[in-house]
Amino acid sequence: MLSIAAFAFVNAFAAAQPALAQATPAHWSYTGDHGPSHWGDLEPDYATCSAGQHQSPIDIKGARKDVSLQPIQFDYHPVPLKVINNGHTIQVNYDSGSAVIVAGKAYPLIQFHFHKPSEEEIAGTQFDMVIHLVHKLGDQLLVVGVLVQSGSENPLTRTLWANLPAAEGKESEVAGVTINAADLLPAERNYYTFDGSLTTPPCAEGVHWYVMKTPIHFSAAQVAAFARIYPMNARPIQPGNGREIRESAFQTSQ
Repeated sequence: MLSIAAFAFVNAFAAAQPALAQATPAHWSYTGDHGPSHWGDLEPDYATCSAGQHQSPIDIKGARKDVSLQPIQFDYHPVPLKVINNGHTIQVNYDSGSAVIVAGKAYPLIQFHFHKPSEEEIAGTQFDMVIHLVHKLGDQLLVVGVLVQSGSENPLTRTLWANLPAAEGKESEVAGVTINAADLLPAERNYYTFDGSLTTPPCAEGVHWYVMKTPIHFSAAQVAAFARIYPMNARPIQPGNGREIRESAFQTSQ
């Protein structure tokens, strides 16, 4: 997730990932005539959705274990809750000061959002949901994917769902409520890594993906609460086209 087409696009991504590209982008959706199979035809800026060779999401299989891969350093801190229903997902915009450190580079966290069901699969297995934590360093994007399966309740998600904005399209800063994205991470931090794209128009490629191998849990009620707003907001699996997928294999106890 790089060679992003334009710096202006990257700045727009920071504000609202699923509503990218121009000041008045073409309408897109997850079904029908504006669904994923048509994205590349909706406007020229979306052509990569059809023509790209390293598109996301993918079915993660055939990964090569790479003992040289080091743990991701998560430096996340509490911030005021800023949440938006942007018409494609529930997104939480993140104040500056938090980052992941990968290969000696710190990538600031700018937002995270949710898809149901999971966009990524592991060896053909799809999960109930996935969280995409989006980071940006200059014109480079790095996304950490955290898979979600039904189980125990997640306390941070309980706070988020209790403070959803009443209307689509307006960010809501919730007075007196702080959150920490670290509460969405699994204790076991091994991951799969590969290069891919944005999973929404304009589907720009060059995005660095890190998908955590171990899922976290939301309660069935929490998954159902999201489904009442977005029953399905996941792009179908895209061809791997021979790209390399590496798997970390370090000992961890976070």
